[in-house]
Formats: sequence, structure tokens, C-alpha cells
Amino acid sequence: MAKKMAAERAVEFVEDGMMVGLGTGSTAYWAIQRLGERVREGLKIQAVGTSERTEALAQAAQIPIVDFSRVAQLDVAIDGADEVSRDFALTKGGGGALLREKLVASAASRFIVIVDDTKLVRYLGKFPLPVEVVPFAWQLTKKRVEAAGCRSTLRMHEDQPFVTDNHNYILDCDFGEISDPASVHGYLKALPGVVETGLFINMAYVVVASDGQQVALHYPDAG
Repeated sequence: MAKKMAAERAVEFVEDGMMVGLGTGSTAYWAIQRLGERVREGLKIQAVGTSERTEALAQAAQIPIVDFSRVAQLDVAIDGADEVSRDFALTKGGGGALLREKLVASAASRFIVIVDDTKLVRYLGKFPLPVEVVPFAWQLTKKRVEAAGCRSTLRMHEDQPFVTDNHNYILDCDFGEISDPASVHGYLKALPGVVETGLFINMAYVVVASDGQQVALHYPDAG
């Protein structure tokens, strides 16, 4: 499995004594499982989860979880992505944890991104961009978001709006090809009611990608 291969390679960046950020989603799941194995083999780490679901998985794997409020800096954060552009901009938030994921990634000295190679794209935009918004007057925020040139859909779960761990809603936005992620992010973040976007720009230290047969490391600084 490509995701499992990439995740297990990414975990090799984790060393004894590190403070580690753990992502959310199907790819991060495999990283948590492998880290749990290493902890049981004697690896000494502490971790911060990007969602309540991740914290539960980590605790089940015997990975010590600490409160993020007690952490000044993370050594490494490991997470998946929904898309990675040729300029190493990311779309994240398919699992609904984009706000916490960005907080954790921004606190890490090294942000390790794990994907299968189908997630590597020339430009972002095939995957709808998640935008986290406050529930109050979300309909008005939706109209303002769409003024940026997209169509948006309120994410639902069992016939009710999907609610994030921070009690917000998510708009899934179809912009088509996003050739200038920084401009889209800047416009959206300036809108009242928008909490965060799923655009992660200039954050990845390395992208670990697998096609199911082999793993490749892609470093932004390598051009």
C-alpha cells in the first residue's frame, strides 16, 4: 500500500527525545501505527495530536500525548495532504482538521508530508479547497467566499453540517486550477467569518511520496 510505505519512511525522521506533531487522516494513521511500534521498541517521544481522533489513535498505540499549550516548539510534524503542487503548496483539510493541522505544522521545525504519488499535481484545484468558517452567518460568509470565483458546498455529516473539533463548519470550494495559492489564501483569510483555509504554503520540509513500489523524497529547496 502506497500510503503505508510513505508513512513508514516518514517516521524514520523521528529520533529519540523528539516532540512530534501527529496528523489526521488515512495516511497519518499509518505513521501513528509505525510510531507506536517504535515506542514499544524503546523510542522515547512525546506527541501532540491534530484532532481528537488522532489523540485517541496515538494513545491506543501507546504514544504519550501532551497538551499543545505546554509545547513551545515541535521537532517534527508528520501529516498527509490532499494535493501537493509542483511548487510544494498543499491542499489539506479533507479529514476536517485543517485548523489544528496548520497550527501544529507551523510549530514544527520540520513538516514531513506523506502522500501517495497520485496526490502530486502541477497545480492545486482538482481536490476542493476546504475553508473553515464560523457557524454564525455562515451563509453570508459563503457568498463572500464565492465572490473569489468558486463554487462552494457546506460539508455535511449524516444530514447535519459537519462540525470541526473547534466547533466550526467547513466549506468545500471548487476554484478550478489554483495557479496562485498565496493570493487565494490571502483573500479568503481577510474575510470576516473565515477561520482558516486548507492552503499550506511554504511549509513542507520534505514530501515523502510512494507509488506502492518505491518511495521518493521531494525537497522544496532542491528545485
